[in-house]
Amino acid sequence: MNKKGIRQTLQAGSIVFGASGLALVVLPVEFLKLMALSQSDEMAWSMRMIGITVAALAGNMWLHVQFADKKALRLVGRLMCASSGALGVLTLLTPAELTWFTYAYAAVGFGFSISYGYNLVRK
Repeated sequence: MNKKGIRQTLQAGSIVFGASGLALVVLPVEFLKLMALSQSDEMAWSMRMIGITVAALAGNMWLHVQFADKKALRLVGRLMCASSGALGVLTLLTPAELTWFTYAYAAVGFGFSISYGYNLVRK
């Protein structure tokens, strides 16, 4: 396992997830429009709730960068590899027309999944 690579991926992911979480809290309707999803008050509320959760995840990722030992890095790397890949797949299964943003958002998830996977097997 490449500890430095896992830490760097976690750090980048923390920044991306933190920004995404903030955007979901502040601009939920814009996110829904970009994903071609319905823009009801209920959906906006859901996006804000997800945004807070994503921001909390970003904070936990940052803490792992700073304090995790080798075993914890391996475990969080595996978890984030699977979660990032699942995020990419789920994004492509959006029950709406796929937009350029949908593809870009999925690509970000797949990119992080690949980075985690690569660094988990790399010495």
